[in-house]
Amino acid sequence: MRRSPWATLAVLALAQFIVVLDVTIVNVALPHIQADLNFSADSLQWVINAYTLLFGGFLLLGGRMSDLLGPRRVFIAGLLLFGATSLIAGLSNSPEFLIGARAVQGLGGALLSPAALAILTVTFAHGRERNIAMGVWGGLAGLGGTLGVVAGGVLVDSLSWQWVFFVNVPIVLALVALIPVFVRDTRHNEGRDRTFDTAGAVLGTAGLLAVVYGVVRSEPKGWGSGEVLTFLIGGVALLIAFVLVEARSKAPLVPLRLFRSRALSVSGASLALNGAGFLSMFFLTAIYLQQVRGDSALQAGVHFLPMGGAAIVGAILASQLVQKVGTRTVQLSGAALSVVGLLLLSQADAVGSYPSQLLPGLIIFGFGIIGVGVPGQITAVSEVEHHEAGAASGVVNAMYQVGGALGLAIVTTLSISRTTDALTHGVAQQQALVEGFQRGLLVAAAFAVANVVLTLASPQLQPTAEQLTEAAAAA
Repeated sequence: MRRSPWATLAVLALAQFIVVLDVTIVNVALPHIQADLNFSADSLQWVINAYTLLFGGFLLLGGRMSDLLGPRRVFIAGLLLFGATSLIAGLSNSPEFLIGARAVQGLGGALLSPAALAILTVTFAHGRERNIAMGVWGGLAGLGGTLGVVAGGVLVDSLSWQWVFFVNVPIVLALVALIPVFVRDTRHNEGRDRTFDTAGAVLGTAGLLAVVYGVVRSEPKGWGSGEVLTFLIGGVALLIAFVLVEARSKAPLVPLRLFRSRALSVSGASLALNGAGFLSMFFLTAIYLQQVRGDSALQAGVHFLPMGGAAIVGAILASQLVQKVGTRTVQLSGAALSVVGLLLLSQADAVGSYPSQLLPGLIIFGFGIIGVGVPGQITAVSEVEHHEAGAASGVVNAMYQVGGALGLAIVTTLSISRTTDALTHGVAQQQALVEGFQRGLLVAAAFAVANVVLTLASPQLQPTAEQLTEAAAAA
């Protein structure tokens, strides 16, 4: 049966749409989740971090499984896991249950996302058609992130927070039914002699989880407590074991030789800092809008829209500018704009107006994050061999997710510490929350400042049109 490649693209793009949607749609529901399930202030971030860490930690393993087992098979398995855990998350009646469901949901995303991209690359021939397909893929993924905040607000206000998870279920079922009709089965014979390197994925993800948990527990327990030190030391030991396993593996999940490239190392670290700033800003601002300013979930979602619009326009401008002035100039400008946006947002208080205190910072930050993302993706793969470009792209995307999770843990811990300290000194709760919000955004701004410095070490490139399309899709 002959299948239309554009119908295949529609199925793949819709799947990627809900994966990206799930990152942002949950943020506006956080205050309702916290109140309903009695989350503590420091544990609430795990609703985001459990998903992000498992998604980033197993992204490369998902790509390897796609190579060995066939992308359509892994795509379906990832979709079913994503849909099932979405249902379980919506039915959760405790923080532990929800966090566990979100973690496995991230694993589902890590399976389906690289498999979908693999199907896309074999469906469309190299050249103009693939460039268009990649552009559509990236555009719909970006649209998912932008619409997620509004969709989440509508669902929370009209139904309940559970529906930010339930909404995935009918979409997944429809996609699973459409796949046999519109997506052909493909197999990659060249990967049969390679291993899955499950040990690498487990060690790396477990190490990161332990480190993040240690950082989070430092606020209530103190940095010198036995619990915190145990998790931090244990996490570092697991990460060292991960590096040793990867160094000795014949088919490593993360080829360490890639980091010999200065461009990949610098750009990967830059994208990790970018993820830290973005996730932290989103998490803190979503809570601030609802708990301090009294927004409904829908109002909070609408207030984020200008940032999403700025990011879409910024992606177009960044793609044009890198051809004229080079990648480093655009990336440096994006990092600087991120600093300005976060500093403006950090000045918001409990009584100022949205147009004067929040809107300028959100728009500038929206331009800034994409100004780092597009040239960062191009630079990251510029020095690697063509046959390793996919692995390099997977590594830097995983670094973005992991950097976001670690950054969110640090920012949230310091933000809560400031709020707690203010409350113990008799400050009113609303003002204490404002002070925590302000400190958190200042820490996020420090990440962006570090990104400015780091970008100075990045090479200056003049990318091709094909590189631009692929980078925009990845960013």
